[in-house]
Amino acid sequence: MGKVGIFGGTFDPIHNGHLITTQSVRELRNLDKIIFVPSFVSPHKPNIKSASPKHRLNMIKLAIEGVDFFDYSEYEIDKGGISYTVDTLQEFKKRYDELEFIIGYDNIFTFHTWKNPDEILELAKIIVLKRKSSIPRSFIDKFVKAATFVQTRGIEISATDIRERVKKGMPINFLVPEKVKEYIYKNNLYG
Repeated sequence: MGKVGIFGGTFDPIHNGHLITTQSVRELRNLDKIIFVPSFVSPHKPNIKSASPKHRLNMIKLAIEGVDFFDYSEYEIDKGGISYTVDTLQEFKKRYDELEFIIGYDNIFTFHTWKNPDEILELAKIIVLKRKSSIPRSFIDKFVKAATFVQTRGIEISATDIRERVKKGMPINFLVPEKVKEYIYKNNLYG
């Protein structure tokens, strides 16, 4: 398999914004597929209580079911502990020729604080999701210069907002795929 996009995150829960944006990235970057990689524990959110890794993975499976250019990986969940991008990319590099690592706009400006950022650059091309609402930054370092910024179809949906809406008993229709919505209610997540 040639060129693969790796999209990591907490996905608590995965929502339509994730799906629409990554479909757009796949088209813009001509990727064979995009692999969603839910973290076990994010190094950037170590104290945030999230739904169990099993629930987050199950929601990803439901969300991408039947979409042949989307896939998922249990690598970080099976590994356990804090999920570092560099370790994940080393693993995927064993299987794929070309990796493109997809991150949100704000992440590139703190990329220098990540574990082994230089090695990440050697393993994958960094693709930064830029929206019309992204605020330009004056901060430029070698990682910002090396990144490829892509203007994606911006869908302003927040997982935090979805969790809050569920907690308050408000509807989450059209924010998450129908099967994900059913899963959230069936398993009493975020309530």
